[in-house]
Amino acid sequence: MRLLVTGGAGYVGSVVAAQLIEAGHEVTVLDDLSTGHEDAVPPGARFVKASITEAHDALDGMDAVLHFAAKSLVGESVAKPGLYWANNLGGTLALLDAMRERGVGRIVFSSTAATYGEPERSPIEESDPTRPTNPYGASKLAVDTALSAYAGLRGLGAVSLRYFNVAGAYGRYRERHTIETHLIPNVLKVATGERASVSVFGTDYPTPDGSCVRDYVHVSDLAKAHLLALDAATPGEHRIYNLGSGAGFSVQEVIAVCREVTGHAIPVEFGDRRPGDPAVLVASSAKIQRELGWKAERASLRDIVSDAWGALSGN
Repeated sequence: MRLLVTGGAGYVGSVVAAQLIEAGHEVTVLDDLSTGHEDAVPPGARFVKASITEAHDALDGMDAVLHFAAKSLVGESVAKPGLYWANNLGGTLALLDAMRERGVGRIVFSSTAATYGEPERSPIEESDPTRPTNPYGASKLAVDTALSAYAGLRGLGAVSLRYFNVAGAYGRYRERHTIETHLIPNVLKVATGERASVSVFGTDYPTPDGSCVRDYVHVSDLAKAHLLALDAATPGEHRIYNLGSGAGFSVQEVIAVCREVTGHAIPVEFGDRRPGDPAVLVASSAKIQRELGWKAERASLRDIVSDAWGALSGN
């Protein structure tokens, strides 16, 4: 198939683009490089430097779109909500209209667990209430709503994948965010000397060691889900799937594994809870396993950390 990967110079998008090429597809990466890196575009992919509002020409002859381009910092979304609504929702609506004009009828959308907000239960299922607590999550949920409308009214085949915590690396493709908010890369930066210590916010949660528990999914497993979702995109339907390992690891467990993998002490600074941090966030991926046959194959925290460390350190 001929596929357009928006945001394909970013972390998850580059891994998906690489796996699509390995599977024999013809891939075009569209990215404005505002947060992506041109050297992350996989060999064999055609690269178009443009925003998603400028995707018309890149869509010519495409069979489907895999859509990763988005603003994704929670704190920035609170400070600049208009930016997130304009980019994440407005940009996607422009992309969907361009797809309709070019006759491209399938899309796989990179959504987020932030659409759920603070959940009532764990593990979280797709049928649970969506109550995002920030403009980032709200803008992604709005796109999910739009996809349902486009599927029902215009026959679009759409699949939304709601990620929890993505981590690890796929060969040379790794996390390289200018502003890094994810736990594992920040812990590993202590091991490389880029940071003096890592902060743990809250030690009195109702969890085994008092720190927050989160679900981590390996980026290579995540990418495989996109290939399955692409095949599952059906005209007139919008499917939504959670993606996680189904297991939770606490902040202190993550730090302990990072110490073992890197051989570094990794000093910790303990602080108070952050407002709005739920004690436990774990995904139920039963639906995508049941319907598409996907499951996390590299669910071990050690595997995830080892791959991330190997890509970061060159080992």
